[in-house]
This record gives sequence, structure tokens and C-alpha cells, in this order.
Amino acid sequence: MNTGKRKPAGDGETGLAALRRKVRLLYEGRSRQARRFRVALLIFDAVTITYFLVVSFIHRAPWLRAADIVFAVLIALDFLARLWIARSLRRFFTLPSTWADVIVIISLLGTFIVENLAYLRILRALRLLRSYHMLNSLRAEWPFFRRNEQVINASVNLVVYVFVVSALVYTFQAPVNPAINNYIDALYFTVTTLTTTGFGDIVLVGTGGRLLAVGMMAFGAALFLRLVQAIFRPRKVRYRCPQCGLLYHDPDASHCKHCGHVLNIPYEGL
Repeated sequence: MNTGKRKPAGDGETGLAALRRKVRLLYEGRSRQARRFRVALLIFDAVTITYFLVVSFIHRAPWLRAADIVFAVLIALDFLARLWIARSLRRFFTLPSTWADVIVIISLLGTFIVENLAYLRILRALRLLRSYHMLNSLRAEWPFFRRNEQVINASVNLVVYVFVVSALVYTFQAPVNPAINNYIDALYFTVTTLTTTGFGDIVLVGTGGRLLAVGMMAFGAALFLRLVQAIFRPRKVRYRCPQCGLLYHDPDASHCKHCGHVLNIPYEGL
């Protein structure tokens, strides 16, 4: 009769499951360690966007290839970690940030094949657009963020929107348009178009360029103005109803729309 202790079945799988749980807690948990980890991810995203802007002014520098590989590895590790802990692969691959990271990784590793694709790296900014867990962490830790949540969200949306549209202009126009030599030229054209200023010193060339300009004028300007309006005149103010707990109300509301309770929303005047 064998009286020895039997090794637990699936011990390797148990260890793997424990590791997955720890990684998921870093990305989704509410502990101080998880919040710090997500803040670090946010800082890394900001660093990558800054890097992508700076290198648009630099061409064929020897250190660029090494820097691209380093960023590609770091972004790929983050991508694989999120893929590994995803609760639904279908939902994971419907997220804009997922495909933005795929484009970024391909552009970083494949610049020697299709150099122009590297300009789409700025789509990394989409990670900032839908960082729900990060927003929750900021809301929990900083009262300033809770008080100005709508304005901050609208500001992030506006910055990301302008960056992405500028990236599209840069991607499709830099190879054929002598007036667009770097990302700042594309950003300048985008802002003047979206604000309907239209100085006319830079114009998009070719059929594709004209179609892109039409789309920016027809749809982009309206969305741009809505985002700007949301920054300077938020539709709702954050004030918890003491009766029912409704969190957002019209700035001039005197009663809660849900329960009718009298509200005393602080008002600073004009």
C-alpha cells in the first residue's frame, strides 16, 4: 500500500492560474499597488506618444532602430498581458486600443519595410481615451479629478482626437505633400481646419487628400466644437443627490430629476 503523499494534479496549471490572477489584479484591482501600476502605464503611454512626436523630426538616426525595438517589446508585453487576462477574447478584439497597439507594434518592427506606417504610431493615444480603470483610480485618489471629471475626460478626448486626425494627415500626405514635412505641420493643418480658421498656407494634395479634407470639414469640425464646448461648458455637474444618490445634474437644476429632492448645487456665478 502506497502511503506517500500524492502530488496535487494540475500543479503547474494552478501556478499559472495564480500568476494570471495576480496580473489581472494589477490591471483591474483596487489596491494601492494596482493603482500605482496603472499610473505607471499611463505615464508610459504619455512617454510613447512624446517619443512618436519627437521622432517625426528625425530621419534615419542610428539609434532610432534600437529605440523602436525597445518600445515595441514593451508595448507587446503589455498587449500580451492584457490578452492573457482577457475575460472575453471577442470583446478584447473589438476594443480600439487593441487594434491601435497592433498597428503600433507592426509599425515599430516594420519601419524598414513600410516606413510611412510608422506615422500611425500616434494611434497609441487611443489607449488614453478608454482607460476606464485608470479613470476610476484617479477618481478614487484625487478629489480634484472627482470635481472636474467631465472637463478632464473631454480634454483627453479632444487631445486624442486631434492627435489621431493629425496622424492620418501625416501618414497620407507626408510622402506626397512638400508642405507637410513633420508631424507639427500636420497638427497645424488639422487645428486650422477643425477650427475653421483655414489660413490656406497648407492644403492637402491628391484625391485622397481632398477626400480626407472633406471628411475633416464635414464631420471633424462639428465633433471638435462639441468637445471644446464640453470642456468650457460641461452639460452636467457632479453633485450627489442626498435622497436617491443620482450623481449628475444640470448646472442650473434646483430639484433632482429622479426623485424631486431639493438640490443645493454650489454655483460660482458668472
